[in-house]
Amino acid sequence: MERRELEYFLAIAESGSFTGAAQALRIAQPSLSHAIGSLEQRLGGKVFHRLPHGVALTPAGEALVEPARQVMRDFSTAADSVRRVLGLDAGRLDIVAQTTLAVDPLADLLGAFLRTRPNVEVRVSDHELGSGATSAVRSGESELGMADSAADGVAELEHVVLEGREILAVLPPKSGFAERERLGRAELAELTWVTTPRGTATREVIEDAVAGPRVAVETAHQAMVVPLVLAGAGATLLPRSLAREAEGSGAVVLPLRPRVVRRGALFWRRGPLSPAAAEFVRMISSTKRPRR
Repeated sequence: MERRELEYFLAIAESGSFTGAAQALRIAQPSLSHAIGSLEQRLGGKVFHRLPHGVALTPAGEALVEPARQVMRDFSTAADSVRRVLGLDAGRLDIVAQTTLAVDPLADLLGAFLRTRPNVEVRVSDHELGSGATSAVRSGESELGMADSAADGVAELEHVVLEGREILAVLPPKSGFAERERLGRAELAELTWVTTPRGTATREVIEDAVAGPRVAVETAHQAMVVPLVLAGAGATLLPRSLAREAEGSGAVVLPLRPRVVRRGALFWRRGPLSPAAAEFVRMISSTKRPRR
């Protein structure tokens, strides 16, 4: 198989059609069709069902997706390794993060990394669920991932646990608890909550702190949580950095009693990493030991 054939195959699989892939790759559709025909001839079977409006992967095509992604990543890693030896400090870093960790701590970590590697291109994608982030790394969609350390699948991957993040209560302006120094379990049980769906980090934190929380608003959009709290819809629990931002907009922010700390993890598949990813892992792991 040729690299070009695998590249074309993945483009069609992602777009769902030859037309969309040809536009994305900026090539003529007959050239694309010819390359896939050659690939199918090499494999001895069809990788796509041709449908009236697009394509669907055959079982053989589904089996090819993950190995093809890994092959393409290996090509990229090889090229980046050569550039590094030649002194061309470039490359690309692909990382998928659970939404709450994309802001804290990932943003600061990437900032520190890019100060020493300014020519590296970084691509960040996010998932509300930690399991979504681990699946993206397992499938080869992303080289590195970041999620809650207890998220499904993290323990099965190479990983390093990150520094803990203190969780604070974020309450509407003029909350009746505004004069308190801290909130205990009893006070938390009196509140109604704004949260994301079950399985997300925000929901898990709330359910760990409050038995059977009364949910006022459930939203799939993490960005809606703080505006809803500020509008008086209910309270939420957020990492310190996000909580302090909400406080700047008028929310009442209080620490918890007992103190609640959540830990994230950076993870990757076993095997060689691209130079950019390996350097990022080294930076994160400098004071920690990777876990299996």
